[in-house]
Amino acid sequence: MKHRIMIVKKDKCNPVGCGGYLCMRVSPSNRAGKEAIVKDVDGKVKVNENVITDADRIAANKCPFEALVMVNLPEELNQEPIHRYPPNGFALFKLPIPIFGKVVGIIGRNGIGKSTAMKILGGLLKPNFGEEGKEATPKELVQHFKGTEAQIFFEKLEKGEVVVSYKPQHVDQIPKQFNGTVRDLLKRADQKDKLEEIADMLDIVPVLDNDIKEISGGELQRVAIAATVLKKANLYLFDEPSSFLDIKQRINVSKFIKSLANENTAVMVIEHDLIILDYMTDLIHLMYGEEGAYGITSLAKTTKAGINTYLDGYIKDENMRFRDHPIKFEKNPEMKTQKEEKLVNWDSLNFSLGHFNLEINEGEIERHDVIGILGENGIGKTTFAKIIAGEINTEKELLEKKLKISYKPQYLAQTDELVAMHLKNALKYEIQLARPLNLKPLMMKQMNQLSGGELQRVAIAECLSADADLYLLDEPSAYLDVEQRLVISKVIKEMMMEKGKAALIIDHDLLFIDYLSKKLLVFEGIPARKGVTFGPYDMVQGMNHFLNGLEITFRRDEESNRPRINKPDSQKDKEQKSAGQLYYTG
Repeated sequence: MKHRIMIVKKDKCNPVGCGGYLCMRVSPSNRAGKEAIVKDVDGKVKVNENVITDADRIAANKCPFEALVMVNLPEELNQEPIHRYPPNGFALFKLPIPIFGKVVGIIGRNGIGKSTAMKILGGLLKPNFGEEGKEATPKELVQHFKGTEAQIFFEKLEKGEVVVSYKPQHVDQIPKQFNGTVRDLLKRADQKDKLEEIADMLDIVPVLDNDIKEISGGELQRVAIAATVLKKANLYLFDEPSSFLDIKQRINVSKFIKSLANENTAVMVIEHDLIILDYMTDLIHLMYGEEGAYGITSLAKTTKAGINTYLDGYIKDENMRFRDHPIKFEKNPEMKTQKEEKLVNWDSLNFSLGHFNLEINEGEIERHDVIGILGENGIGKTTFAKIIAGEINTEKELLEKKLKISYKPQYLAQTDELVAMHLKNALKYEIQLARPLNLKPLMMKQMNQLSGGELQRVAIAECLSADADLYLLDEPSAYLDVEQRLVISKVIKEMMMEKGKAALIIDHDLLFIDYLSKKLLVFEGIPARKGVTFGPYDMVQGMNHFLNGLEITFRRDEESNRPRINKPDSQKDKEQKSAGQLYYTG
């Protein structure tokens, strides 16, 4: 087994831009007469991995477009990959395994093979064991995993005893692939004759007769989950089921997904919202590696141990450090609320838009504030942000004085402009922004070539690097993995402290909001009808107010201090409710 691979990122390879195959010219192996790096049929480069040596790292380092990546695999990885994308592409090692009666979660960064692993388990992708052109048969998979938990799973799959239903990650593609109403789509999927029952449980009855192209992202997500569950299956795979959902919907969907697992049914979930992942799963596989290069799946751990290991960055039983620092949470966030200089007041305002009414109560923003904004979808959070940003005109000014405002909207525009055009200011913040958000590899791409996560990082960097007094970011965690969310939390907090400015952050990931915020603004009301603002409060008062409406309680994990939802009606849950301490900080 070789312990190094060289990845070729074809989309970045630009032989004209580097003066004509610079990597081929500087490769020590090529210069010694060997064909280590060669011209491929598409005009880009190809690597013969049986020929390259460690010395050829110079070729990767010299590439001005970072199209070549030399990766040293961990010494412990004494096996061929389960799957490798040809040629010289991403390699996946080991697989997570479904367990009947359990909800098994997968946690890891973007671009390290989580969706690839799930597609293999679902039979949507036949693994090639690293051999280009090969498709492993069910018998070969059983043989490959002999003596492991995976052997039992693939034996059942081979015998036809496992029937899979899969909810893909990109639910926004559904309207492009299907014409008709929500009901039409679900009727086509319904093998259980439970359409009305499942629609009611997922709160999509009001949109059943709407055109699939006219519903919101959150409604589309729940429709996709309903379609998945209406199929007769005993293995349900969910790739990022909380995307586009508000917190109330996330908790409801978590309970729903958890209820599917029984002795005859297995459930597997990829999820970036750690609170929701913690709430819905029994076991967790960590996936680590290098984005776009390789991914390795850890052994399964209990959910609590798995998430804490992920935050720690070190898998003790596998002696593997995959991050150079642990991620830590503060135990007592209320300590952060010392009085600061006032930046601006906003006045009370009653605003109507069609049938929707928003009642904004007066509030205040101090310098260095990072104010998290929580509430259901359709309750006025984005409308509030747009009023402050000046994108919605009202009869009277909301803010008491004019401020320079930088606004990152919820929905991001994709144009054919170069990323570099949008990030001129961000490059001035090399340590604060460019490096932690890994912007350099994106600079020469067009905006419409970016993935959802890349586009989000660019939009956040553009917003934070602008010269402003107040920064408004609407759903900055969307499309980002766990680590990116926590990095961005840290970036926002530190930039507000450094600049002496303030930020308002709308988001649905409670762990992200907890890690980031100094105060909370809570929205209540009836979606699409009425919204009312409460606060800004300090974190404890704000979370107690917000959690009261959800009928859940939070505790702090004793190892990592991360917030966790208590099991309903557990002793801890009852104690905290009776004491009025829904958000426990001790």
